[in-house]
Amino acid sequence: MDPRCVHAEAIKTCNTPTPQNISFFNNLITLYSKSNLHSSALQLFQSISCPNTVTWASIISAFSHSSTAFRLFLSMLRHPIRLSPNSRTFATLFKTCALLPHYIFGFQLHALVVKLSLQANPFTGSGLVSLYCKTGDLDSAGKAFDDMFERDGVCFSAMINGLARNKKPIDALRYFVEMRREGVLSNAYSVSGALCAGSGVAMLEQCRIIHGHAVVTGLDLDLIVGTALIDGYGKCGILEDAREVFNELGMELNLVAWNTMMAGYAQHGDKDCVLELFELLKSRGMKPDEYSFLAILTAFYNAGMVVETERWFNKMETEDGLKPWIEHYTCLAGSLGRARRLEEAEKVALTMPYEPDAAVWRVLLSSCMNHEKANIAWRMSKRLLAIDPNDDSAYVILANVFASTGRWGEVQEVWKIMKDSKVKKEVGRSWIEVQGAVHVFFSGDRRHARSNEIYAKLTELMEEIEKLGMCQFGTKCCTN
Repeated sequence: MDPRCVHAEAIKTCNTPTPQNISFFNNLITLYSKSNLHSSALQLFQSISCPNTVTWASIISAFSHSSTAFRLFLSMLRHPIRLSPNSRTFATLFKTCALLPHYIFGFQLHALVVKLSLQANPFTGSGLVSLYCKTGDLDSAGKAFDDMFERDGVCFSAMINGLARNKKPIDALRYFVEMRREGVLSNAYSVSGALCAGSGVAMLEQCRIIHGHAVVTGLDLDLIVGTALIDGYGKCGILEDAREVFNELGMELNLVAWNTMMAGYAQHGDKDCVLELFELLKSRGMKPDEYSFLAILTAFYNAGMVVETERWFNKMETEDGLKPWIEHYTCLAGSLGRARRLEEAEKVALTMPYEPDAAVWRVLLSSCMNHEKANIAWRMSKRLLAIDPNDDSAYVILANVFASTGRWGEVQEVWKIMKDSKVKKEVGRSWIEVQGAVHVFFSGDRRHARSNEIYAKLTELMEEIEKLGMCQFGTKCCTN
């Protein structure tokens, strides 16, 4: 329905805003907003001489994508007709705060929320949780969540997704379990957030459990949940299950789902399946975007095919008119580095229209290690450390490059610089999920509750290997 036709009909019948019919014009403001006619919404709002709280909430919501929402909110507080903002107004403003680069206004809003005793309201509380998660202040997000006496699916979704985005997957899953324990109904956002958390640490069993829950609740065919399932199974390496979910979504698929499936194949270097999906996507009349090409470049990079990486990088801009991102340049530079074309890779990094980040130099540094290029590795490590002085990988990879070329004096010098800079090597970890619990291990770890049994079994296995003549070292060496 065109809001201009509705408005014109109201003018023709001499229907002007009054306290009795104000709800009609409030809805008309919202209709203008949904039709992306924001200037008309503002013009209508300014013609209303008797705005109520809902009127203000409607116009603020219409401009929630920009700082104009704050100016309107201040006008509301200064208006001769004194009205208190409601919980939905605050929820909209918190959403606006999360979109802007500076969050200071959000803290002032929080103070006003407390003053008006609205912090326990689910709308307000959910907005606060989302805002604090966006700023990375998870403690404040948790406190805002605890302040809500009656928490619904939206509140839990905000907390689950916020923790998942801040790389706190175990905490996110804990809130999902708490939500189910409290009898709160799941929604697409809470389920997709839990799947995102599970896939972040490749917890296949958790992804399967949540998938089962989605089937029971009828959310498995929801596009948001389906896309999260594709991502989860893809990151866990179960591409057959990811493709099955992808096929079940059928005509509901959007470009995000296509790109997610392509990215899953790309991570495993399956270039054929990526290209198959790319062509199928185009045959459906959909236009590939930057993420589509990133999946293709990643697939060829992981497959070690530098010529194809270069060809598709050029095709992206010349044939499809898409400007490469720094991630695309990283794939190109990495492919050139793997092909021993390190000088060309370095030139790509230095001439691309972006300031090279740590990921670019780290990829090139790794290429130097594979090809024993110590002098180039020294340059790459200095550039990486200029961006992140505490990056332990810069020291470790550089020392390994020097060691591979027999330059032991430089190896000792690198370790000394690392020690003097008080940079510690991050411990490499591995993990396994058993019956829903994640067990983490690292070299020489004795903290696990069953470490004695684990080392006893490992010793037994190494003795059997030695008998077969397959161990070049000794049992003691292999179990340390």
